[in-house]
Amino acid sequence: MMTNWTKIDQTVKRWIQEAGTNIRASFTSSLTIQAKSNPNDLVTNVDQETERFFIENIRSEFPEHRILGEEGQGDRVQSLDGVIWIIDPIDGTMNFVHQQRNFAVSIGIYENGIGQLGYIYDIVHDELYHARKGHGAWMNDTPLPKLEKAPVETAILGISATWLINNRHFNQEKLVQLAKDVRGTRSYGSAALELAYVASGRLDGYITMRNAPWDFAGGKMIVEEAGGIVSTIDGGEIDMLSVNPVFAAAPGLHQDILKKYLT
Repeated sequence: MMTNWTKIDQTVKRWIQEAGTNIRASFTSSLTIQAKSNPNDLVTNVDQETERFFIENIRSEFPEHRILGEEGQGDRVQSLDGVIWIIDPIDGTMNFVHQQRNFAVSIGIYENGIGQLGYIYDIVHDELYHARKGHGAWMNDTPLPKLEKAPVETAILGISATWLINNRHFNQEKLVQLAKDVRGTRSYGSAALELAYVASGRLDGYITMRNAPWDFAGGKMIVEEAGGIVSTIDGGEIDMLSVNPVFAAAPGLHQDILKKYLT
């Protein structure tokens, strides 16, 4: 039986708008905030309620699909067989708590390991970045132009200062040199938004040492449909079920940074 991607796309967009309305309404309410793996890894009642909203709707409308969600209310997904929704109800929870901006809903829908639909919704700015395999990438109703090569020296790179100091994941000296050579660096505190900004050309590249599938599932799909490249930091394939180092960039720039700074 063929999957009706048009129906799924239309349905997801409706749900995302409803979730956005609910999240905006929460701005005037008190949050219940808990720490997960460490004091900086936050979850709120709104994260949990939003994930539950999507899960309940998916199970009602598409019961044969499986769900991998950040807050653990979905399924135990151990393979990429079939249709899998990979959901981060609020990517950038710390920003949500402290700033009420620079966070997003992120959803990637994959079939047998291949990205079919991707969504990143910047709720505060009402910007929905979305893509469908083979149909290009969009921001709201505007198609995103295909990404063009940017030289390293004129590039704006999304990278956290965390990776520019001594850390156990990567030799920071290589990244320090890269940060010196590019035109500028930015850190928004939301992997989903930074990937959306790569797709839309607001950033030329994005590097992180640790992203979970729900951080990059939607953004990977959107960047690739915009003509960009998403890989591990050594140029390998992303594992959609594990934590990965992630490097996304415009074509040409991706190869240049890989060759000179990352490998």
